[in-house]
Order: sequence, then C-alpha cells, then structure tokens
Amino acid sequence: MNGSALCSYNLKPSEYTTSSKSSVLCPKLPVPASAPIPFFHRCAPVNISCYAKFAEALITFVSDNSVLHRLISGVMTNKEIILGLCLLSLVLSMILMVIIRYISRVLVWILTILVILGALGGTGVLWWLYAKQRRSPKETVIPEQLQIAEDNLRALLIYAISATVFTVILFLIMLVMRKRVALTIALFHVAGKVFIHLPLLVFQPFWTFFALVLFWVYWIMTLLFLGTTGSAVQNDQGFVEFKITGPLQYMWWYHVVGLIWISEFILACQQMTVAGAVVTYYFTRDKRNLPFTPILASVNRLIRYHLGTVAKGSFIITLVKIPRMILMYIHSQLKGKENACARCVLKSCICCLWCLEKCLNYLNQNAYTATAINSTNFCTSAKDAFVILVENALRVATINTVGDFMLFLGKVLIVCSTGLAGIMLLNYQQDYTVWVLPLIIVCLFAFLVAHCFLSIYEMVVDVLFLCFAIDTKYNDGSPGREFYMDKVLMEFVENSRKAMKEAGKGGVADARELKPMASGASSA
Repeated sequence: MNGSALCSYNLKPSEYTTSSKSSVLCPKLPVPASAPIPFFHRCAPVNISCYAKFAEALITFVSDNSVLHRLISGVMTNKEIILGLCLLSLVLSMILMVIIRYISRVLVWILTILVILGALGGTGVLWWLYAKQRRSPKETVIPEQLQIAEDNLRALLIYAISATVFTVILFLIMLVMRKRVALTIALFHVAGKVFIHLPLLVFQPFWTFFALVLFWVYWIMTLLFLGTTGSAVQNDQGFVEFKITGPLQYMWWYHVVGLIWISEFILACQQMTVAGAVVTYYFTRDKRNLPFTPILASVNRLIRYHLGTVAKGSFIITLVKIPRMILMYIHSQLKGKENACARCVLKSCICCLWCLEKCLNYLNQNAYTATAINSTNFCTSAKDAFVILVENALRVATINTVGDFMLFLGKVLIVCSTGLAGIMLLNYQQDYTVWVLPLIIVCLFAFLVAHCFLSIYEMVVDVLFLCFAIDTKYNDGSPGREFYMDKVLMEFVENSRKAMKEAGKGGVADARELKPMASGASSA
C-alpha cells in the first residue's frame, strides 16, 4: 500500500493488509500514488501514465460510439472551414458597424417603409380573402359545413378589422415619430465615430465575459465545498452522506444571492465603463484632446469613486430577479397541478416582475451615465436620468423601437450570412456528409460575436442620447452656451429649430448654460 485510505468505512485502516475483507472492501492494487492539488484540496495521480491511460480510454469510447465519432470527425475534418467562418462572422460584424454609420439614414427609412408596406399588405390580403369568401356561392356548400363557413367568414372579418385598426395606429405613430427617426439616424452615425476614436470599446464584452467565467468557476468550486461540509454519516446503503446542521445549512441561499448579485455587478461595471468613456468623448470639444486611453480612465474612476453606485444598482436588480426566479420555480413544480386561476396569477406575476426588471435595467444604465457626467450618487443620478427620459419619452420610444429592431436584424443578417456560407462550403466536403455540429458551432459563434459588437453599439447609442438630451436642455448654441454635440447632431437641432420657427413656436425653449443635472456636482 502507498498510504491512501481509499477502502470502505466498514474496514479499519489497521485491517487494510491483514483482514480477508480487504480484497472486497478495498480497491485493487496497486493504487496509484497521489498528491494534493494546490488551492483545490483534491488528489490527483502523480504518475503521468495514468493520464495517458485515461486519454486512451476516451479515444476508445469515441471510436466505439459511431455517432459521436462522426460528429467529432466532422469537426476535426472541417476545422479550417470552421475557423474561417468564425473569422468571417467577426469581419461581417465590423463591416456592419461601418455600414450602419454610413448608410444609417437609408437603412432606417427602408426598415420603416417595409414595416408600413407589410402592415398594408397583410391588411389588404385579409380583406381580399374576406371578399372572396363572401362572394363564393353558398348553394354548393352542404348544410353541415354552412355553419363552419359562416364562422370562418366572421373570423376573417374580425381579423381584417383588427389588422386595419393596427395599420392605422401604426401609420399615425410613424407620422408622429417621423421627425424623431432623424435623431435615431444621427445617433447611429455618431456612435460609429465613437468606435473610431475609442476602438477598445469593441473588446469590452470579451473582458466582461472573461470576468464572468472566472467568477462562475469560483462559484461552482465553492458550491462543491459547501456540499461536502458538515459531518460524514453512513446511510443504510453503506454510502457516506454529509449532514449539514446549524446555520451552515442555510449558507446555499447566501451563495445563490451572491451568484446573482455579483454577476449583475460585473455587468453593471461594464455599463459604467462604457458610459464613462462615451461621456468623456461627447463632452470633449476638441477630440484631439481626448485622454490617451479613455476606457482605462473610465475604469480608474469606477474603481476609485463609483463602486458603491454600481453595487447599489445591481442589488436592486437582484431584489427583483430573485422573487421572479422563485415564482418560476413554483410554477414549474406545480405544472399540471394548479387550477387555471392560480396558473394565470403566477404567470401574471412573473411577467410583471420581468417587465419591472427590464425597466430597472434601462433606468440603471442611464443612472450610470448620469453618474459619469455629474459624479453624483446612485439615487440622485437615477432621479435625474428619469426626469430626462420622461421629458424625451417619444424620442426614447423611437430609439428603443427603430434602433433596437435594426440591431436585431443586423444580428440575424450576420448569423444567416455565416450559416449560408457554412452550408455552401461544408457541402463540398465529400468525405464527411453530416455537418450539423460544425454548422451549429459556426452559427453560435457568429451570434455571440454579433451580439457582443451590436450590444455595445446599442449601449453607446443610449449613452449618446442622454448626453444629447442634457446638452440641448442646458445649451442653445449661442456664444457662451455652445453645444458639445457632433456636427451631425447639430444639423438635426438646426432642422428642428427651422421646423419650429415655421410653425410659429420660436426656437429652443428654456436654453441655459450647460451645468450638472444636480447642483453642486462636478462634471466627470
């Protein structure tokens, strides 16, 4: 023996070599010599040949499993194509960001026209089907199907009327927001310039994902340690269970709350970092005087001054997310057992909490932007950001509908383009016909890359909008009250002024000198 106590608990260590039960209750000899792994408190074989045997067993398993063998062989055979397609998705994402900047005006109007034409076309088809069904002769219909035909005709009429009402409402909304769509176009154009001056913003999601992975690995390790705490007790089947008593048995609740809170904290740090860098860009008149690394400067301000703000904002999200998860767990456990009323109440509560969580996420992001501008605490920043958002409710609605839908279509476009290229390339691989797994890997990577790029783009647009709203609220462009905004946004403001003067409303009202949203705060 090598001193390893690996036998059953029924056998005392002193009987390992003397008792006849050792051949049954102890592992077969020789037991490989093991050594503890630093930091993990686990033992691993010292001899490298053990790992070679494990690899040999894994290869044997893969060779024996025909389906797994074909899948893995497909990945290995097409590894060059997979790598090339992943690189293609990265290039397409960068090209799309450039395209959005330079043809944002055409892209937004094309999308708006397609939505209106789609609504008009759908409504016209419904009315055409209703008219055709109504003109069809009823004498040829047997009496048993006459009632069904009348019900279908009535349903078509209801659908056609509903579609007409929806189309009219949509057209009126587009008519009201047509001037505000120009602001979305200008913000997308300026966001492209931000990425030119701050190229490291593109890599921000990767650092955040890396930090989340490190934390999740640590969380799982701690969870495993919690599972083996307490006293070891042998059960009726001869196995050992760890019985946890006292306050330690409730520690996993604390651990779960920590998972949600710290994950939200890491995501909030990313939002604060992006907000700080974009605010620095916006409120710097001469872009040549930007700091050498605005992102690192934003990280420095975050660590020195705003960690409490980020912690408070992420904790508020945690307070909403935990009840929603508990209700979802209760709903899954009672599935099929609760009555219709209870099921409706549970789903309504889950939906309301989800909507509240999304609203708080959006408010938190704008609160971080206000904190980056004014260096105020979380509550003050959230209040100031909320006032600005309410004053510009229609603009916010336009940006969050048109802008977000454009970015969603961009993600779909990149995934579809990469997937189509993958199908065309993999189809020429005659040695391997089942290329489902390589294609899934490529599409998932393409969506991840597109989401990372375009989600940061969306975040930059939201920060720019709040900066623009504050700029126009406290400045009018006159000497001593000059705007900080880009020329593209200034053109939008000038066009709005001309439209207001033509309507007899004068210029921009309530124009004052730019100052912090909260008195006594310093500008970041």
